[in-house]
Amino acid sequence: MKKGLTFLCISNYFKGLDFLKACYDQGCKVYLITSQKTMHEGWPRQYLEDIFFLEDQGEQGDWNLNDLMKGTAYFLRKVRVDRLVALDDFDVEKAAMLREEFRIPGMGATTGRYFRDKLAMRVKAKESDIPIPGFSSLFNDEDINQFIAACPGPWVLKPRSEASATGIKKVESAPDLWKAIHELGDDRQRYLVEQFKPGDVFHVDALSLDGKVIFARASKYLSTPMEVAHGGGIFRSVIVKFGSKEDKELQAINKKVMTSFGMQFSASHTEFIRNHETGEFYFLETSSRVGGAHLAEMVEASSGINLWKEWAHIELAKALDEKYVLPKVRKDYAGIIVSLSRMKDPDNSAFEDKEIVWRLNKAWHIGLIVKDKKQERVLELLDKYAEVVQNEFHAAMPSK
Repeated sequence: MKKGLTFLCISNYFKGLDFLKACYDQGCKVYLITSQKTMHEGWPRQYLEDIFFLEDQGEQGDWNLNDLMKGTAYFLRKVRVDRLVALDDFDVEKAAMLREEFRIPGMGATTGRYFRDKLAMRVKAKESDIPIPGFSSLFNDEDINQFIAACPGPWVLKPRSEASATGIKKVESAPDLWKAIHELGDDRQRYLVEQFKPGDVFHVDALSLDGKVIFARASKYLSTPMEVAHGGGIFRSVIVKFGSKEDKELQAINKKVMTSFGMQFSASHTEFIRNHETGEFYFLETSSRVGGAHLAEMVEASSGINLWKEWAHIELAKALDEKYVLPKVRKDYAGIIVSLSRMKDPDNSAFEDKEIVWRLNKAWHIGLIVKDKKQERVLELLDKYAEVVQNEFHAAMPSK
């Protein structure tokens, strides 16, 4: 059935192809705003009415927001947009700004902050009695000193608006912390400081509709994103035991985060850390988008749910005031391994186990997803593959 809606999607990176296709398959017109750096990527232009490339600004590759605003205003003179969707973390605030300016339905600037700004997340979590490590903004010197006295180090300095572990710096002493803060100069208000809590890091990838979580799958990083980003490690994640204590606790705290933060309808990727000392789960961060690093493919291998596709269907259902029905959900165990490769086009044909359901096809990378009815088998394969990848393929790049 032809829906006749028009979607304007924003993505700083090459991603969300299944979202774009799902909209097209439902008869929608789809336009895309993206970065110049993605110009030569394999965007599915057959599904797009048009694609607009914005010039990347500075080292972070961000955009001139005034150009984005004016360009969108010019575009809207000829095209009526029904929904505006941010496909990546870096675009959540941009999309919220545009929705506010042009009165397009969806998440506004205030709620958008809770899914993008790490300081806003922590303030909201604290107000909502969601467990979090001790933290402080960097606005006021006395507040920072009080934080240092109340929350012993080590600590981590975090950018408020970067994705994953990008830009995080660990410091051990108060003098080192103050030195790092002073080095930020006029940018210090864009950071926060948080007490470092060593532990295992988990993530919950979910779909929400009408303010309720309708699907969620909990997983555990076998190497934390910070370890991978700063130590050049091998990225691995695995679905946690269904119905286990940790699964139930993660499902519960994820629902509380979504409800408290005002999530109405979207995909989400939320991270938690289980403190090594107490066993308690702490909230780390969330986002109103599909998880990166091919976690969506791992979730689909486990559940049969394509997060990109179902997110598109939810957006359509809301726009048309129609009922959305989640497809049948499977309960298989799945795990992923991804690494930079020393070879541009690594040969992964030596990995022959029948449990392999996905292979990464990307230059200078090697990656696999495995699926089985038993988590033990998935972990066994991930451990075996990690050794092979480390010895024969793995390459590391220093973090910025």
